[in-house]
Amino acid sequence: MEVPLVGIVLGSDSDLPKVEETASVLRDFGVPYEMTIASAHRNPDLAATYARDAEKRGIAVIIAGAGMAAHLPGVLAAYTCLPVIGVPLQGGALNGIDALYSIVQMPPGVPVATVAVNGARNAALLAIQMLGTKDSGLREKFRAYKKELAEKVGRINNSVYRNI
Repeated sequence: MEVPLVGIVLGSDSDLPKVEETASVLRDFGVPYEMTIASAHRNPDLAATYARDAEKRGIAVIIAGAGMAAHLPGVLAAYTCLPVIGVPLQGGALNGIDALYSIVQMPPGVPVATVAVNGARNAALLAIQMLGTKDSGLREKFRAYKKELAEKVGRINNSVYRNI
């Protein structure tokens, strides 16, 4: 069994469907990951222990998905030197805007990279780019992915706007 490089942490099991795309993208790129539930509010000791021990277990990047108050990414970042990517999740009265503000407005010294509301796919891709700084094979997979994105847009453009 491969050592996970990415830790995906959710505040609640109800968040799982919203971040499944993160796991899917990591699988597509062949990046081993682990997933756990550790609420910043309901079991903060577990969240702190997870963050403190992640590096010792081989984790290189943590992706944390949280909705509403969305303190989880910041709490994890407070307990580790690893990069943390926050995924604000839609839900509650403010439809994810509260989560976005909670994650992106971290105090100086505790950075959390933040993607769009429900930006699970981009969180995985950003983690892959981070890992690719040390892994040329992964970097080349990402380069091929970007090339395919560009080619897809080109194909759409050629078929839709050919006669304009």
